[in-house]
This record gives sequence, structure tokens and C-alpha cells, in this order.
Amino acid sequence: MREERRSDAAALLVELGLTPKLTIYLGGAPGAGKTHRLLTDAQLEAKAGRRVAIGWLETKGRPQLEALAAPLPRIPPRRYTAAGGATIEDFDLDAALASNYETIVLDELAHANPPGAEHTKRWQDALALREAGKSVLGAFNVMHLDTVAPVAERIVGYPIRELVPIAFLRKADRVIALDVAPSVLESRLRTGRIVRDDDVERAAAGIFQPKNLAMMRELLLRVVDDLTMPVIAPSKVSIALAVVVGTADSEPFLRRAAAFADALDLALEATALDTVPDERRFTDATLRADGGVIPPPANLARGDLRAVRASLIIVPRTQLAEKILAQPLDRDLLVADPAGTASVASEGARHPYGFALGDRLRIGYGKLTIYLGSVAGSGKTYAMLDRAHQLVDDGVDVVAALVETHGRAETAEKLVGIEQIARLPNGEIDLDALLKRHPQVALIDELAHTNLGAGARAKRYDDVIAVLRSGIDVLTTLNVQHFDGVGDAVERLTGTRVRETLPDSVLEFADEVVFVDVTPDVLRQRLREGKIYPAARIDAALGNFFRTENLAALRELAVREMLRARSQRKRERPFARIVLGVAPRERDAVLIKRAGRLARRLDVDLRVVTVTANDDEATRTAIEVLTRVTNAFQGTFAAESAPDAAVRIVSGLAAGDVLTVESPRTRRGFFGKKSFAVRALAAGARELLVLAPREGDSTEKL
Repeated sequence: MREERRSDAAALLVELGLTPKLTIYLGGAPGAGKTHRLLTDAQLEAKAGRRVAIGWLETKGRPQLEALAAPLPRIPPRRYTAAGGATIEDFDLDAALASNYETIVLDELAHANPPGAEHTKRWQDALALREAGKSVLGAFNVMHLDTVAPVAERIVGYPIRELVPIAFLRKADRVIALDVAPSVLESRLRTGRIVRDDDVERAAAGIFQPKNLAMMRELLLRVVDDLTMPVIAPSKVSIALAVVVGTADSEPFLRRAAAFADALDLALEATALDTVPDERRFTDATLRADGGVIPPPANLARGDLRAVRASLIIVPRTQLAEKILAQPLDRDLLVADPAGTASVASEGARHPYGFALGDRLRIGYGKLTIYLGSVAGSGKTYAMLDRAHQLVDDGVDVVAALVETHGRAETAEKLVGIEQIARLPNGEIDLDALLKRHPQVALIDELAHTNLGAGARAKRYDDVIAVLRSGIDVLTTLNVQHFDGVGDAVERLTGTRVRETLPDSVLEFADEVVFVDVTPDVLRQRLREGKIYPAARIDAALGNFFRTENLAALRELAVREMLRARSQRKRERPFARIVLGVAPRERDAVLIKRAGRLARRLDVDLRVVTVTANDDEATRTAIEVLTRVTNAFQGTFAAESAPDAAVRIVSGLAAGDVLTVESPRTRRGFFGKKSFAVRALAAGARELLVLAPREGDSTEKL
């Protein structure tokens, strides 16, 4: 406990800017904007009163970078004698250490220093500067990481000689991913902003091929995912644990576990209780790339989950499942049929954007680009506006149809120079005016927003679809917590229920999704400075939703959503239908919503069943409420009468069904009635999903 307090205190000092920080901007490919972001943040630090200087910068002759760098003082370079007697200039570490500057800009951290320098690599200079009490803003591309380089070499087709160890990134205070759409990189390449004109075709045939850029983006996101700070509480980590029991073939069970974990954006780990785990049993075909084999947690064989670091436990239908279900659960449990098929087809689920996806096959449909962030204040709108200015400079007709500055001075300043369309009196987008103006590109902020008095266009994404249909490209913004399918995960991680949501499939619908990365300490710093919420809300937000562990978890969730959206791998459905058993009471409407979101996430059908022996007014009222909620998720509801609810519901299960129930909230007494989950297994349920209760019902609106 004392160690944890010391660690928390150290993190707070870094967050408040009272200790030197090493910030790394990590790009997926050349031209991703690392140096631009590095200089922009350096300018912000200088405006805040810090003494900032450029130690080394590679502008490659780009006028925009030269203009950004011009106001910042530079540390004079050191001259070295290279092989053959030539004189070269490079970063002067001694001069930087002797200066009174508080923050040093140090570009190209993978660079090998010339002979005679104190350190072999520039990244070592960065560590030395921080050790001496100076903050560092540095940058390099992910291909130079020693853990990534072997894969990157196969992608780009040439050896990568300048390497940075992954241990260096782990020592950094902040690692920020610079994600850029391949189409933007291609545009920058063709307009001479990345390489010389005579090198454009060679670069276009190499790393800048669309498939190569896509793979490099995935490598970038996986690195950031691995570096994301884990949440300490075992029930809150983004991990699913699959437990193999016995010596039978574990392949079908593990494939089902992998499909379910994949759908929930959980990293899959596996363990075996029978003997020492044999890693040959956990083949590449069964485990995702981010999974692994771990030793059995202590006392797991007894059904004790206290040593298990996972938010979802997946076990076969064995005595182990019964032992775990003998007590209330603090995380979800999936009891899977060890002999079940790997996946089952679903007939009833429909893509929420099916009508629009069909339209996209027609000529003239606009392109949709989403700037995705982990939380409010992550810089999505600023990034969108930055891209808008680049388009304007290229001669593209861009109009801001609706941009929310939220009183942030930097965002309002970035909006200057872009034509704006006046809003409707209720503050919503004037769709008719936008369609009449018909620009090439429209900026429409906050995609998940619910419109006021919009009639048929209840959500802003309905407006966006109308704009796209007219042939106008749209740039928009979105936070990860607004995806319908991650609502349960967000509530589990943060304790907050998000009210404004939209279907997860919006990412499939989008032509491009750009991840706007930001670290938890930067977000909390922006919040303190009044750049996210008004002053009256700051303290409450810092102590609740904007806690460091919450922000880290949401950042990880956003990264996993990006990986999920870009994966070309065919996703398996672990089952065809969720059959939810509920009691005839109104409060179980919350449980239906959770199951409904999960059904949408998995693209499977939902059936809700309640069994009652009563037919009084209270029961009928409850059934009306439960039916209405079920219908909202396109599910079917059935109210039946029987002396034993577990036996009745289990008897109605079909192949491919998973019975879903809520875990009891209290421990069973010695002579008490067994839980519904235990009775369902005894009645013959082949597969069972037990949802842990969610404590409280936060009313915070995000």
C-alpha cells in the first residue's frame, strides 16, 4: 500500500508539471505529423511561460514547419568530424544541459549520434536531459522500435538500421500516437510534403502503398495498447481469462472464448487447471495475437476468483463453473460448452446502416472521416480543424456546418479562416442551408449528439447521412464511450452510464477513422486549466469520470475499437441468440438493456423470457415495461407460467442459444435457495452467460 501511495504521488507531481517529463510522439509512417505536433505543443508550453528551445529539428525544408519553429530559440549545434574529414552538425547535449531552458525539443530520437558524442543514440540524450531536470518533447516512427522493426522490415522491404528499445518507451512519461488516414499521407506524398519530388514514385511503391500503411497503423496502435496503463482492480482490466479444464481437445472451447473476447474488445489470456499448461495446446488458431498463456491463478480450482486479473472469466461446463457460481460475482462469467461448435450463423440481426451501406455503392456518395477520441478534451475538434485548413490550403471548398468550440480559445482560434454556416435558432445544424451551399467538404462536430425537435432526424448522424447522400464529404468527431456496444464496458470501467449512443457499426460505415491520442495526465491538466469543462465542474470531474485510471481505460478501449474497425479478419459469432431470463419486475429493464447492447455488439438475436405464477396488476405493469424495452432492441419478449422458471426457460433453448442471467447480489444462506444460474445448469443449460450486477445508476450525461 505504501508503494502504491508513493507511485501515485510521483504520478501527480509529473501530471502537475512539477517534475521533468519525457513526451514521445510516435508516428505510424513518415509524414504522420510528428514534428508538427511536437512544435505545436512546444509553442503552447512557451505561451504558458515555460522556457522552451529547439535542441534538434528535422523540418526537411517544409515551409509550414519552418514557420512553426521560427519563434522558438535554438541551441547551437555541435560540429563533428565525420569519416573522410567532413564536418557535420548535430545536437549538442552539453550545451543543452548547460542552458537555462526547461523544455528541449529533440526530433528524430532513433538517430545514431556521430563518433565523439557522449551517447550512441539520440534517445539516450533524451533520457540524460530528463535525468538532469529538463523536459523533452521527442518524436520517431514506430518502425524504429526494436520489437516492431522485424515486422516493419517485411512490410517496407528494406532493413531498418536505427533502432529504439521498447524499454525506452516504457520509461517515457507520455507516449502519444499520431494516427493519420492513408489517404491523407498519400496526398502529402504526392504534393511533395514528405519526400523529394524525384523520390515520390519510389516511396509510393514502398511503405506508402495503402496495405503497407494500414499494417503500420495497426502496429502503432498495438504498441500504444501495450503501453496503456492498466487499471488495478481485477474486475476492471480489459482482459478475458479462458480456463481449460481436463485433457480433452480444447480447440473448440478456446475458439469460442476468443470470439466472445474479441467482440468485447478484451485481450484473451488462457490457463489450464489439469496440469502445467502445455503451450502447444494453445495454438495460434485459437488465441488472438494479444493473448497469452498464464499459470493458474491461486485458488482458482476452488472457484475463488480473488487472484484472477480479468473482467470476464470463461470456463467450460464443469464442476469448476458450479464452484464459481456458488458465490456472488464481481465480474462476468461465461460457461461454455466444451464440445460446442466454433461459431453459429445468425438470421435475424441486421446492420443498423444497411440502407446507407447500399447507397454507398452508387456513384456520387460523399466520404465520411471520423476523428475518434477517448474522451472530451482529447483534441478531436482541433485535429479536424487542422485537417480542414490543410484542405483549404490545397484549394478544397470547406465549410463548417457545425463546430463546437466549447469556449476553448485554441479551438476558436483554429476555426478562424473557415467559412461557417449559421445554425438554426435551436442551435442545431441548418441542413437545408448546407445542402444549398453544397461545399466539397463539411465539418459536422459531435456525431453522437441528439438533435432538438428534429423529427425524423433524431440524431446528428442522420443529418450526416443526408449530407453524404448529397455527395458532400464529411469530417466529424466522436468519443469512444458513445458507441452503443461499449456502454457496458464504459459503465464497468468508470461507473458512468452514457446516455447518448450510436451503433458501433458507424466505424464500418466510415471511409476513414483517425485516432486522436492523448495521455491521461494531459487530459487532467487541460481540465484543470478550464479547457474542457467550466470551473464549477472541474473538481467533481477530476474526482470522478476524469480519474487517471478511468482515462487510461477509455484510451485503451479507443485503441481496441480502432484495431477492431481496421481488422480484415472475419469475426466469428460465438452463438446465434441471447436468451435472457428476467424476473417480472421493472428494475430488470436495466438488465435487458445490457443484454440488448451485447446482442447488437455480437450481431445476434435477442429473446427475453420471464416466468411467473402470478397475474396481478403489478406483474402485468412490469411485463409491459419489459416488453417495451425489449422491442427497443429489436428483441422478442415472452411471458410464461410454470412452477420452475429454470426448467421452463432451459427447455425452450435451441441450438446456438446462450442463456443469460444476472448473478445474485448476496451470498446464499446455508438453507437458502440455489441461484437461478446454478439451477439453470442443473436443468441442462449447455451455455450460460452470468452478468455481474452493476452498482448504482449514475445520471451523469456524457
